[in-house]
Amino acid sequence: MIKQGDTIENRVTGERMTFVTTSQETDGEAVVVEVVVQPDGFVAAAHLHPSQKERFEIIEGTLGFKVGKETVTAGPGERLTVPAGTPHAFWNAGEGEARFRCTISPALGFESLLETMFGLAEDGLTNRKGLPNPLRLAVIAHAHRDVVLLPFPPRFMQLAGLAVGAPLGRLLGYRPTYVPASRAATGTETAAPSPALAG
Repeated sequence: MIKQGDTIENRVTGERMTFVTTSQETDGEAVVVEVVVQPDGFVAAAHLHPSQKERFEIIEGTLGFKVGKETVTAGPGERLTVPAGTPHAFWNAGEGEARFRCTISPALGFESLLETMFGLAEDGLTNRKGLPNPLRLAVIAHAHRDVVLLPFPPRFMQLAGLAVGAPLGRLLGYRPTYVPASRAATGTETAAPSPALAG
């Protein structure tokens, strides 16, 4: 379980995230994270949050955003709000590190999703875009469908696909959450059951 002050890192996408305020402190109203994005770093995939809005505040460096059909860049002191249901992606658009603070509201299962995706990358269970294999992703996405969806295909098609893919993934031993081996080894968390097939 994510706690205030915890930092997770995704070396595949070049993101390092520190939890400034967690859902526990806000009774589920919001999560606040501070993110450092390495040069050439990026969020794993364009996505949307069905019922959450995201507010970005750039602290250092330059970030590129695609929000809906619009592409913009933002630098220190600039803010950007992504309404619920709006497809978006971001990447480091500068030569040095970029740093921003992001508020996601309401929190829902945002922390669990990030911990899972970053943990899989840490253990080498994602592709070069930071995504796990399709059946494992189906299990994760089905459990977090109130938190994140892809911009396409249409929502009803995605949910139908997840309804088929998630049970197949579960048969292979995949679970909707994942704890990286390094965290499990510290004894602070229990590792998720190992899948029958590697990611």
